[in-house]
Amino acid sequence: MLSRTALGVFQLNGRFLAVSEELARPAGLTAAWWQVLGAVVAEPLPVAGIARSMGITRQSVQRVADLLAAKGLAEYLPNPAHRRAKLLRPTEAGRAAMARIDPGHSALAAALAEELGEEAFAETARTLERLCRALNALEARPLP
Repeated sequence: MLSRTALGVFQLNGRFLAVSEELARPAGLTAAWWQVLGAVVAEPLPVAGIARSMGITRQSVQRVADLLAAKGLAEYLPNPAHRRAKLLRPTEAGRAAMARIDPGHSALAAALAEELGEEAFAETARTLERLCRALNALEARPLP
């Protein structure tokens, strides 16, 4: 069951990345840029916090964050909680780029809800969230 689940998630991840690239391209973003900007749209976060929330390495987030800052799509702010770990937030240009993705994102969400049905779509999200929580809980324990 684990192999089947993992393979399904890997396939789903690949499809989401491909679709995300298509949605982000007209806005001048990549899927990775969109992902990092999306992580800080509600509140500025340090690179390590972004990496934790997305389940990826700090180094990969740092590389994307630096590119976003160089392109004027994000900026670093002082972090009152940690002098060296600056906070990242989108600039107005970054927010505008993300807003250009919204119509395509909304259309895809509506199409998926129609294809799956609203309740099945919501249950899928809940199941994936439970799976993430379970894996996080197991992370603290040594693997057999």
